Amino acid sequence: MLELVVTEFLFEKYAIAPEGELTSLRAALVNYQMMARVAREIGLEKYILLSRGEAKDIGKAREVILANAIEALFGAIYCDQGYHVAQEVIARIVLPHLEEIVAKGLHRDPKSVLQEIVQENMRVTPTYRVLHERGPDHKKKFSVGVFFGDTCGAEGIGTSKQEAEVKAAENALRTFSYKKK
Repeated sequence: MLELVVTEFLFEKYAIAPEGELTSLRAALVNYQMMARVAREIGLEKYILLSRGEAKDIGKAREVILANAIEALFGAIYCDQGYHVAQEVIARIVLPHLEEIVAKGLHRDPKSVLQEIVQENMRVTPTYRVLHERGPDHKKKFSVGVFFGDTCGAEGIGTSKQEAEVKAAENALRTFSYKKK
């Protein structure tokens, strides 16, 4: 429901934009971080019954719960009131964030941006390798390196391999920006 409404809006607003850019914009609007933010903005969090452990958690798990809750809310509105009412609600509380996403370039995935820069300047495709895993299975931390050929360009740490890869790409991009100045 959410992705359909956002996709329709983007297609109408940016009719001549490349498909990949529309996909990136949609992903930035509907990802769990943005949905959690929207849920907090409308005060949805105070209506969610959480276990003691969930209530204490302030990290990614809480964000995912909030994101799932707001998507469930959109689904309930759709089932109860129909597509057009759900579309209006999504347009009112989600789509206003598009301007910020475009202005700040938040739709530009750090891994994709890094890949474009590295391929253009070094003629290699970045690869990502897990360097270390620490902690118990339920609370593991991953350290990932982004490599340009055999050279490690930067490292990143996260609670998932994907999160660590994104952090590594962000760190590498800072290095490239620094070298350009």
